[in-house]
Amino acid sequence: MQLVGLTGGIASGKSTVSGRFADVHGFPVIDADMVARFVVEPGQPALAEIADRFGADMLLADGTLDRPALGALVFADEAARQDLNGITHPRIAEEMGRRIGALADHDGPVVVDSPLLVEMGHAEAYPTIVVVAVGPEVQHDRLVADRGMDPDEAWGRINSQAPLADKLAVATHVIWNEGTIAELEARVDEVAASLTA
Repeated sequence: MQLVGLTGGIASGKSTVSGRFADVHGFPVIDADMVARFVVEPGQPALAEIADRFGADMLLADGTLDRPALGALVFADEAARQDLNGITHPRIAEEMGRRIGALADHDGPVVVDSPLLVEMGHAEAYPTIVVVAVGPEVQHDRLVADRGMDPDEAWGRINSQAPLADKLAVATHVIWNEGTIAELEARVDEVAASLTA
């Protein structure tokens, strides 16, 4: 197995890149965002801890997490965000390790799509790191225009992540995504070819 970390800021296009790695190049992809959703499903210990820490109003009537409410709270309050990370990050790391371990015998690249790879201090675990890069103004425009996010909330989300320079500092490959989809796909294909050379 060749472990490849894939990271980048919010609205950088990581999902498009990981999708192309999987669908066009056949690389297994472990998505940290999906794992993060899994660890807070009903019946998982993290969900009860979140309700204890942030209040039962963070749960919807069906017992699932009210993601928009929790997101608005933690992206506006650094202490709350740290508390949430303290609850979820250890469980995410454990589940990620389990999923990576299940692919230990895979011959070829295994992509771990992790938006917080740098923030969580996991960069050293990956011999290859692909960073999907866009400038903060582009991130902001995408969050507001494409996701309908409030402009101030968009800046809060961007600023809650490590600066792009920190991500670029650990990159073995950089995919800039400020152009067309065709340009992005071509760059992903170049990186994929180098990973299998």
